[in-house]
Amino acid sequence: MNAKGIAYIVTKSNMIAAFGEERWSAFMEKLAGKDSYFSTVILTITPMPVEKLIICFDEMCAEFFNNDKMQYTYFGKAGAKAVLSPTGPYRSFMQMTNDMKQFIETVLPKVWSSYFDSGVAVAKFENNVAHIKITGLEIKYTYFEYLVMGYFQQAIKMFGKKSSAKRIRSLAAGDKDMYFQYALKDS
Repeated sequence: MNAKGIAYIVTKSNMIAAFGEERWSAFMEKLAGKDSYFSTVILTITPMPVEKLIICFDEMCAEFFNNDKMQYTYFGKAGAKAVLSPTGPYRSFMQMTNDMKQFIETVLPKVWSSYFDSGVAVAKFENNVAHIKITGLEIKYTYFEYLVMGYFQQAIKMFGKKSSAKRIRSLAAGDKDMYFQYALKDS
């Protein structure tokens, strides 16, 4: 399974803004010493193996966040905020509809497929709760699931509603899919 390189590029930009170019460059040099993949140029359209993205995020958690892997939720939220913003490269997703139900059921699955080359996202909106299920994945890593959960939560917030996110099913726990619920609140 591959992710588009934009996931890495946006994270790099956010980390440089938070910690500075010099610290980021030192981190990447150390990471490239551990895994030669990170000595290559990664562009926004580069197919990046998700396993490599996870290595990068795990190392970032260790280097910058005292090994707090719950930062994956932050990485997801920060990524959504950057790419879905009015000046972001995926801003058109935010302009496809004004209807929350259509945004959740139609747009969010398209966002998934714009990032990843496998897995299918299906979303349903009922009783003010967004249900998002992702099937067809072999990645069984809890913190990757938090990355995805944070991304969708931020996307919903940017569309105009805060939500409380809950992981219902988990590939990492042995379930056949990832299933998240987002109970919407007033912004």
